[in-house]
Amino acid sequence: MSNADQLKKAAAEAALQYVEDDMIVGVGTGSTANHFIDLLAGMKARIEGTVASSEVSAERLRKHGIPVMDLNSAGQLPLYVDGADEATEHLHLIKGGGGALTREKIVAAASEKFVCIADESKLVGMLGAFPLPVEVIPMARSFVAREILKMGGQPELRQGFTTDNGNLILDIHNLHIANPVELEGQLNQIAGVVTVGIFARRPADVLILSGKDGVRTLR
Repeated sequence: MSNADQLKKAAAEAALQYVEDDMIVGVGTGSTANHFIDLLAGMKARIEGTVASSEVSAERLRKHGIPVMDLNSAGQLPLYVDGADEATEHLHLIKGGGGALTREKIVAAASEKFVCIADESKLVGMLGAFPLPVEVIPMARSFVAREILKMGGQPELRQGFTTDNGNLILDIHNLHIANPVELEGQLNQIAGVVTVGIFARRPADVLILSGKDGVRTLR
């Protein structure tokens, strides 16, 4: 296992302490979330089931024999565990590098506690070095891109990619996100935008960061 993978696994391992008996656990998408899924398999008898933020994660959970439930029937979730592409000390995040941002945002919103797991390289002073994913309705792609250009961002269509919802992703370069809460609201107001990959209006409650000196937790 590479050093980066070991750090991701260490962060995922630390999140297990938040899993309680008979819980329905919201599970995210991506390489760090995959480590969490694999570790969760060791305690699958203790939990009631999971809600997945993507088809890929749902498939991985089912391969482990972990029940996957529909969010509509699961209701309010006590816990959601997922990774991030960038995180600040205010627990604001950029997510959506894997393209699952809309479902991730829905599951996060429906959860009482959002535990974000990452290696310490994801911690930044200001969001925006990682291109910001924006999910858009296909017919609005060009319109949304023009509106974002006016705001100073450089939108780039993610080639050959369709989300689980049948939409497209614009990755926005060169945005310095000084006020994540405000920008999240502004981008959400553009007609044709489904979701923005800024998680600031509903930030993480807990950020677990693993590094060469071990694991630390920000709340």
